[in-house]
Amino acid sequence: MTRSVHKLSRQASELYQSVQTHICAALQTMDGGARFRSDEWKRTDGKGGPGGGGLTRILSGGKVFEKAGVNFSSVHGFMAKEFAAKLGVSQTEDIPFFATGVSLVIHPFSPMVPTTHANWRYLELGDKAWFGGGSDLTPYYLFEEDAVHFHTVLKKNCDKYNPSYYPKFKKGCDEYFYLPHRKETRGIGGIFYDYLGRDEKVDLDETLAFSKDLGFDFTEQYLPIVDRRKALPFTEQEKNFQLMRRGRYVEFNLLYDRGTHFGLQTGGRVESILMSLPAVVHWEYCPVIPAGSREAKLLNVLTQPREWV
Repeated sequence: MTRSVHKLSRQASELYQSVQTHICAALQTMDGGARFRSDEWKRTDGKGGPGGGGLTRILSGGKVFEKAGVNFSSVHGFMAKEFAAKLGVSQTEDIPFFATGVSLVIHPFSPMVPTTHANWRYLELGDKAWFGGGSDLTPYYLFEEDAVHFHTVLKKNCDKYNPSYYPKFKKGCDEYFYLPHRKETRGIGGIFYDYLGRDEKVDLDETLAFSKDLGFDFTEQYLPIVDRRKALPFTEQEKNFQLMRRGRYVEFNLLYDRGTHFGLQTGGRVESILMSLPAVVHWEYCPVIPAGSREAKLLNVLTQPREWV
């Protein structure tokens, strides 16, 4: 493994800690009530040695956010050769790895405010190194101007580095955050990229800067939407629809999410990995959605992803 990659691992770890601090401060200010609880944790690698750790920060029972989790992790050790092969690195024995990143999931109280998820990460596996990440929006009631705003900020950051990024990563998001058993996307998308630098030659320092811009601009993407919608009135029926749609969120995270699987496969802290799950959720047997309703409008978008910018 080259010195430049090792240097980048320190820079990436420091960056993602700063992104976590920035986002938590902004969310706490927006909520105006609850404060984040912080849990620092350590792990051992598969051979019993030190394996790094992280800082999990959770806000719950707030005025605006029912539950918000922002995780930082920086872990290392040896990865089983079978799991490394799934990440595109084939070896005859277990292989050293390093991974660092920040991930967040925000579940608001009001069904008029969308849930959101974001993750930015850097991984070294043997002599390979790459970045991944993205963010997406999961509304319960569709406000098209919110979707346009969210995607506009993402496109601005993508275009700064490569005009091909936004269309490619937007398509990747629509394809990744998809529930095949439901035949619908999880939300109205965003961007998603993975393995950036693993197989193709990219400037890793520039890719780190791209990750930095996305992380610090996340508050610009999301919080103006929260501010516009947090005081809107809603009915019990609309709250129930939110809880039902949260069930789809749980299904995706447990069945398909690569980050969940990676964390569990590498011995991550289970409470931190599963912090993405909402506090309150329900599944309704064969729900009936009236044609032409606001709920049906959302479902139409989820079955036919749109271009927003």
